[in-house]
Amino acid sequence: MARPRLEVADVFRRHGAAYRHACGGALSLSQCRIMHAIETCRTAALGGHLEECDRCGHPRNAYNSCRDRHCPKCQSLARAQWLEDRRAELLPVEYFHVVFTLPEAIAAIAFQNKREVYHLLFRATAETLCTIAADPQHLGAEIGFFAVLHTWGQNLLHHPHLHGIVPGGGLSPDHQRWIACRPGFFLPVRVLSRLFRRLFLEGLQQAFEAGRLAFFSALEPLRDPGAFAQYLAPLRDTEWVVYAKRPFGGPEQVLDYLGRYTHRVAISNHRLVSAEEDRVAFRWKDYRHEHRQKTMTLQVDEFIRRFLLHTLPSGLQRIRHYGLLGNRHRAENLTRCRQLLGMPAPPPEGSEEPLDYRTFFEKLTGRSLLECPQCHVGHMVIVSTLPRPHRSPKFIDTS
Repeated sequence: MARPRLEVADVFRRHGAAYRHACGGALSLSQCRIMHAIETCRTAALGGHLEECDRCGHPRNAYNSCRDRHCPKCQSLARAQWLEDRRAELLPVEYFHVVFTLPEAIAAIAFQNKREVYHLLFRATAETLCTIAADPQHLGAEIGFFAVLHTWGQNLLHHPHLHGIVPGGGLSPDHQRWIACRPGFFLPVRVLSRLFRRLFLEGLQQAFEAGRLAFFSALEPLRDPGAFAQYLAPLRDTEWVVYAKRPFGGPEQVLDYLGRYTHRVAISNHRLVSAEEDRVAFRWKDYRHEHRQKTMTLQVDEFIRRFLLHTLPSGLQRIRHYGLLGNRHRAENLTRCRQLLGMPAPPPEGSEEPLDYRTFFEKLTGRSLLECPQCHVGHMVIVSTLPRPHRSPKFIDTS
């Protein structure tokens, strides 16, 4: 994919300092660090090295990446490595995509309590899927899956939801049989939705009683137990949005989907249309009107504000594995699944020689960092190091 002519970094470099000044102390340290990381990514501020073509002598500065997980430019290698690891874990079965979405009233609480509520969202989703799948009335099997947290909608507003990718089946309780789901059908959505609602609200109430929730601004009255209970009461009777998309056509479609969604940030550089004076325009899909492609134009301060809405708490994992694919027993569970499904064992890890990072990048992404962009014949070789400036940056990296 060609490099976009406009990047989020361009917007931040032009307007970031003024935005920080206007916000005063309203921005968190994490948000300031993210802005600084994106502004300095692949610039002389982070150092790098000078390359030169061994055939035509063409020079090229290769500056270091910020490696911040919120940066639109820094996810390609991490995404490619993660996909390569998942490729070896795919099974020859149908895969299903399920989405668990928090109601708008809960999303407001989540924004003020990101770490607590996002953890709860993962926990309630995992327990819901594992419980319903284990029920003999439905599947009667131990399943495995991974879940990816997204906190944004196409318009960049706060919209926390979890994407789950689930193989269509699992191991019997004694691990002696593979139990497949019905073709094209995984689990009943309404049953999932109601259990998810109950588990989440129970967990939220427990967090409130333990004093782990904070409320301020418009939500400050919820500090009162009576007001909090009254706020949640209507949510116990409404239908929460849980839906299952059509199953993927095969493992390669799963990988294609994952490549677009796992290491995604709030907005990719390729969606940006223009950034002129004090406005930013970007493409978005209007899901309420037949997924129509539209262009939205925002004041630059509003664009930056919406981007920073999706700052994740430090250390919070936004991709998690559960059940058969849980980290502790994943290898042995996958081995057993392959045996029952008649799959050949994958080659042992570490059987190949370690690759230079540029060769490794080309293997994972298909894009060469070695080929000369000028003559397309020679190879770029490192001839000198470009050190970072001696002055310490104002903010440190947050990756």
